[in-house]
Amino acid sequence: MNKKERKPLLILTGPTAAGKTALSIRLAKAVGGEIISADSMQVYKRMNIGTAKIRPEEMQGVPHFLVDVLEPEEEFNVVRFQEMAKEAMEGIYERGHIPIVVGGTGFYIQALLYDIDFSVHEDEETYRRELTALAQEKGKEYLYEMLRKVDAEYAASLHANNVKKVIRALEYFHETGEKLSAHNASQREKESPYQFACFVLHEDRQILYERINARVDAMMEAGLPEEVRGLLDSGCKREFVSMQGIGYKEFFDYFDGKKTLEETVEQIKLDTRHFAKRQLTWFRREKEVIWLNRGDYGSEDAILDTMLRTAAAKGIAINNNKKKNVWRY
Repeated sequence: MNKKERKPLLILTGPTAAGKTALSIRLAKAVGGEIISADSMQVYKRMNIGTAKIRPEEMQGVPHFLVDVLEPEEEFNVVRFQEMAKEAMEGIYERGHIPIVVGGTGFYIQALLYDIDFSVHEDEETYRRELTALAQEKGKEYLYEMLRKVDAEYAASLHANNVKKVIRALEYFHETGEKLSAHNASQREKESPYQFACFVLHEDRQILYERINARVDAMMEAGLPEEVRGLLDSGCKREFVSMQGIGYKEFFDYFDGKKTLEETVEQIKLDTRHFAKRQLTWFRREKEVIWLNRGDYGSEDAILDTMLRTAAAKGIAINNNKKKNVWRY
């Protein structure tokens, strides 16, 4: 596809607690953009505190998509994200605006940016049931070890608790004889159909970890235990994809009397720090990303200015006329 035929796309990603939300609002207001969330948890209704979901007043009038739209019992995966994000993008382009994808789920961003097909054929029901039974009988670690033996690289990008992705990778190998990591690597070589700039906002590790710890403390003060308890009381099951998110799954042992509240809080902090580390590992292997280290800038204004200048250098023409803010080739 000729570069002049590609539609523009801005992406702001990075580890959890890096400050993407506030910066994304400034970016959207600067370019007249509209935001699409690439967060696997903020898509769910009634899950506000544990997901650090942006509040309506924080949006400052900037349209947001894929936030607060699914019920907790619904499954959200990369294929559904692609479908919903593309639909949102069509409307944004029709309005003459630039879509800005914001979030830390690198897997989703990659799938959208390079129009990658991560789906697995649906005729593997028997094998899937067999793997599910194995996980229940012998534990998640057993299944994870199965994956590590056939695809160590992909296994390294997952946590053993992410049973759905472990099963999916084993299914793919069983069906095709190909490692999912190899498939993903080949797919990453695809050329994006968009004229894009992908920014990774990050922070010094120690500062990031302090921000994570402070965020979890703030969540507790805001009533996170009550939010999780309310979800369970309303019928949410522990096995729901939504309830496996960090900040939710850790409370199961607390409610069962197996851990104290203090231990639960520390577990959430630890799991979140590990998650941030995995996110950074993912972003480092991605191509065509622009790293924005907060420590290299004196202010948010300086970061925003760099983003705007970089986007322009990449051929993304931005019209700053707020009344008629259209993208153009």
